[in-house]
Amino acid sequence: MAPELYDRWCQFVKQEAGQKGQRTLELACGTGVLAVKLAAAGYQVTGLDLSADMLTLAQQHITAAQVSVPLVQGDVRELGDLGTYELVTCFDDSLCYMPNLAALSQVFQQVAAHLTADGLFLFDMHSLHQMDDCFPGYMYNYKNETTAFMWHSYVGDYPHSVEHDLTFFVWDASLGGYQVLNELHRERTYPLVQVTQALAQAGFKKVAVSADFGQQAVAPDSVRWFFTAKKS
Repeated sequence: MAPELYDRWCQFVKQEAGQKGQRTLELACGTGVLAVKLAAAGYQVTGLDLSADMLTLAQQHITAAQVSVPLVQGDVRELGDLGTYELVTCFDDSLCYMPNLAALSQVFQQVAAHLTADGLFLFDMHSLHQMDDCFPGYMYNYKNETTAFMWHSYVGDYPHSVEHDLTFFVWDASLGGYQVLNELHRERTYPLVQVTQALAQAGFKKVAVSADFGQQAVAPDSVRWFFTAKKS
């Protein structure tokens, strides 16, 4: 993701969560870039991710930034005995990786169970417009001195879903050539009414949805939705 996006996610958290110092759980923390920014902004952050490789990179960022961010390897659908938090976040469209609405609802239920009574859940998802109109047929290529990257997107098997075919060419000096790495990412989103209903069923009483990192009202051409969900 473009580096400036992490600054905008951090600003969205500060805008919606207000006071600093909240016990914060960042779901799908990935390489820890946002976790470091939130910790530097004064939040007491714990990062959770399914990938051990991602958490290794996150620890490198945390160590370099000289901040304190405990890391946990785990599934966002099973938060177990992590305790309770005043703030839970999940950005970068990570929830679009849930395979179906039942799995998404399970995440919402787990988050509600691990939030304090007045806790706040902040997350984003791709919009229908992004999935149905923008991604199908999308292509992006990138190259620098050591790496080349090709990204092609196709319509997925389910409504409002997409598959991203990613190919990386990474220079390996020991080989005197490029390693070729392939990844297939499947993402899916849902009509807003289904997402808000799932949040209500999980126990969230107040839900607000916006676009453009909370700066605009949702419109038909919004590409990403931002959710602010409160239990009380």
